[in-house]
Amino acid sequence: AAMVAAGLAGLLSLGLLGAGGLLLWGDSQKDDQGYLSTRTERFATNTYALTTDNLDIDHAGADWFVSRDRFGKIRLSVDPNAGEPVFVGVARSGDVARYLSGAGHELVTDLEYAPFSADYRRLEGKRKPAAPADQGFWEASAHGSGRQTLTWDVDDGDWSIVVMNEDASRGIDVGVKAGAELGFLRGAGWGALISGLIVLSVAALLAVLGIRARPRVAA
Repeated sequence: AAMVAAGLAGLLSLGLLGAGGLLLWGDSQKDDQGYLSTRTERFATNTYALTTDNLDIDHAGADWFVSRDRFGKIRLSVDPNAGEPVFVGVARSGDVARYLSGAGHELVTDLEYAPFSADYRRLEGKRKPAAPADQGFWEASAHGSGRQTLTWDVDDGDWSIVVMNEDASRGIDVGVKAGAELGFLRGAGWGALISGLIVLSVAALLAVLGIRARPRVAA
């Protein structure tokens, strides 16, 4: 029984040590501002807007652990490839749906990164939306010529990210780089490593007890 328990504890310790190493490696990949980022990838459409599918963020009662400050921030950097002034914003999905109702736009429904590819779902419409920067429902936004960078404190709710031309004209061609400030990576990584070492020590102790134990001899 001691040897079986030692084997199970050893497997658990390997999982914890691997997870801790992965978390600490991720923490080491952050840039000077503390963000873990993707490469810049191209997104394009001949419609009025590019939006993400609904981002459903639910802390599920874990606000004590995943608060806005502790969870960190999301950063989006948008570079216009055609030289047009651009807009990038994040808002409640319901507000975005009402704003773009009747206007042709595309939803980014799925992303693959090795190699990069994006799946889109086109929503038809002929109405030209009003200029995005004039709308008051954005949680965070940035607009203008050249690279635009949006920083957003993640919060509960249903959210959509929108990229448009600043004048709401058709035809969007941009490079997008996404980053996340995940402040918990280092603490979680060291916690997993320490837990893995403790469980490994328990596994070693159980193995020693199992080796020393002698079977009883029937009288």
